[in-house]
Amino acid sequence: MEITGRIVKDATVFKVKQNREVVNFSIAVNDSYKPKGSTEIKKIVTYIDCSYWLSAGLAQWLRKGTLVQLFGRIGLNVYIGNDAQAHGSLTFHTSDIKILVFAEGKNSAPATALKKQEVSENPDDLPF
Repeated sequence: MEITGRIVKDATVFKVKQNREVVNFSIAVNDSYKPKGSTEIKKIVTYIDCSYWLSAGLAQWLRKGTLVQLFGRIGLNVYIGNDAQAHGSLTFHTSDIKILVFAEGKNSAPATALKKQEVSENPDDLPF
């Protein structure tokens, strides 16, 4: 399954059993539709909780406002609460993340991502 959205707050890393780490973050997915018989377009936002288990180092890139394309599967967590009622939540278990657009603003991406090599516009100035 594939979803695309913007990260709503900086990702967090949690340590779990046996020295494993999980990166948790949430994204907002924007959608729109036109109700039957109406000329007005309705916009809706769906918030999706996500987890990524493969590399905690990726968390530094997952900052608020970053546009990401995620691949993975949906997981359902069900439990009985203190109120003796059943509760549940959906989590998108991410297996691959593509960063489409970094967040704007100061310190929005690691410095290594911002470095660019300059290329001469004159082909005669090439070093080979």
